[in-house]
Amino acid sequence: MPSNSRCFLFVLFLLASPTLVQAQFIDQFDGPKLEGWFQVTGDGTPTMQIEQKEGFIRYKVDATTDKYGVWWTFIKRDITASLDMKKLADPAYELRVEARVRGSHAPRRVNFMINTQRTTNYHEHLREYELANTSDWHTISMTTKDFDAVPGDTVFVQFCVTDWGPGEYYVDVDYYRADVVRRDQARPDKGEPLIYHPDIPALTTYTNHLDVAHDSVINLDFPQVNFNDWRVEERDGSAQVLTVASNQWIVLRWDLAKQRGSMVEGPGLLELTTHSLPIGGNYVEGIGKDLGEEFGKVRVIEIIGGDENWDQKSVTYESLMQGRNYEDVFNTQMAIDLELAAKPGEKAYFTLQRPTMQRLLDGRTKGLLIRPLGALTGSVYASENRRGDGPKLHFRTMAQ
Repeated sequence: MPSNSRCFLFVLFLLASPTLVQAQFIDQFDGPKLEGWFQVTGDGTPTMQIEQKEGFIRYKVDATTDKYGVWWTFIKRDITASLDMKKLADPAYELRVEARVRGSHAPRRVNFMINTQRTTNYHEHLREYELANTSDWHTISMTTKDFDAVPGDTVFVQFCVTDWGPGEYYVDVDYYRADVVRRDQARPDKGEPLIYHPDIPALTTYTNHLDVAHDSVINLDFPQVNFNDWRVEERDGSAQVLTVASNQWIVLRWDLAKQRGSMVEGPGLLELTTHSLPIGGNYVEGIGKDLGEEFGKVRVIEIIGGDENWDQKSVTYESLMQGRNYEDVFNTQMAIDLELAAKPGEKAYFTLQRPTMQRLLDGRTKGLLIRPLGALTGSVYASENRRGDGPKLHFRTMAQ
């Protein structure tokens, strides 16, 4: 092809890609190797490797030796020199970041984080994004709100892959860009920015309040035994409970047939009421501050396979699994980790992000698994409890 034709085609490409041309910071990962970014891992034993591909990078994580499943990894870069820091200090302006990504497993979440050397609240400018499939490229973006950065600060941007499970994974990143934008002119963000551990609203703001239809416990040491009669004797009679421990997990399933076809609006809540919760263990002293702070919680996990019509009166670990591997039945990236309420009769609320709630309503997620994070043994009331303190879902659906 003549050189003038090549130039003409290149100009056409630039005109067709204004979002990349006008970026104040842009890395299109064209190689031959990753420049300017550094790699960080923590809270476990994950390793990461960046491979330069043709026009994108492959961000690989190997967590096959990880014991706890609370690992995190990220790439991070100082982009201060590319930004107009005087504008960014003006409350009328914010920082917007954008990337085009594709993952090896789905559904899985990735996240953006933006901070400076003065940042203390690392969740304020953190947003998660779900990669719903492995076949498509997903464009995701985040615009800060009240980002505190002034001339003299160092602005860091991060892209993170976290808690995907005990396996080998990758995320392809086609480009990463950042711009200082006027708040009142910023376009809607791409993808679905999910707030990390959002505040719990009043239950009256939800339109659906649904008791669990089937709840039981499954025991790994006795995989052929049904434990639906799990109970404790109290002064005023017997109380049926669901006990979570290292070898015993809670399974929950709702009858959502009436909601099938509805669109979920915003995140939902899982409600669990504590019966008893022994607590203790100096994790920080034993395994360090950063990793130690992750324990003493329970982990809420989507059931994505196995027997989707299990009945609480007959379900066992073996019958639920149907001979399949753990990762075929349970999403190895948890929905959320959080503490149970400390006192008997108190309630804990676990946020279920909108995509998780939508999968539950659609039937793609078959129910929820509760397992401990750490050496925890705790009990919550089962659905048979006469006071109505069994597990519940609270959520909103859009008007049809």
